[in-house]
Amino acid sequence: MKRRLKEMEDEAAALREMQAKVEKEMGSVQDPASAATSQANREEVDSRSIFVGNVDYSCTPEEVQQHFQSCGTVNRVTIRTDKYGQPKGYAYVEFLEAEAVQEALLLNESELHGRQLKVTAKRTNIPGMKQYRPCRSNPFMQPRDPFMAPYFFSPYGYGKVPRLRMATRYSPYY
Repeated sequence: MKRRLKEMEDEAAALREMQAKVEKEMGSVQDPASAATSQANREEVDSRSIFVGNVDYSCTPEEVQQHFQSCGTVNRVTIRTDKYGQPKGYAYVEFLEAEAVQEALLLNESELHGRQLKVTAKRTNIPGMKQYRPCRSNPFMQPRDPFMAPYFFSPYGYGKVPRLRMATRYSPYY
């Protein structure tokens, strides 16, 4: 029994060493310097990428690549899909050169599969910087003043009010 316990402890120590080695190689330990490097790398990739809106749902990445091939060398085409695998109707195209983005912007309002594409430069998403656009039609979506009283939300849903019931009597025939 002691021999078996010793083998299990040795195996666990070997696994911990292998895990530390892999983490060191992969750089998964996030220090501020590597986070800044990854952010700079992301911004550099985004400067070479474009957003393509109004893409036909039956369009393939190869067709989008063929459409933008005249602008420069296409590195990657990503067509976003929902959780069921259906295309959302927009794509991202990454080029090898940053100059190709300016050429691709000239293809704004060009047609692919009979649909007019909307081509813009890809913006860099900064974590924690959520864009807030207040909704004018719904007062509940307006920015809140911390000194204001909170809004009352009905637990019964929109427009529903609780109905008072009469006390039911016991009936054995139901």
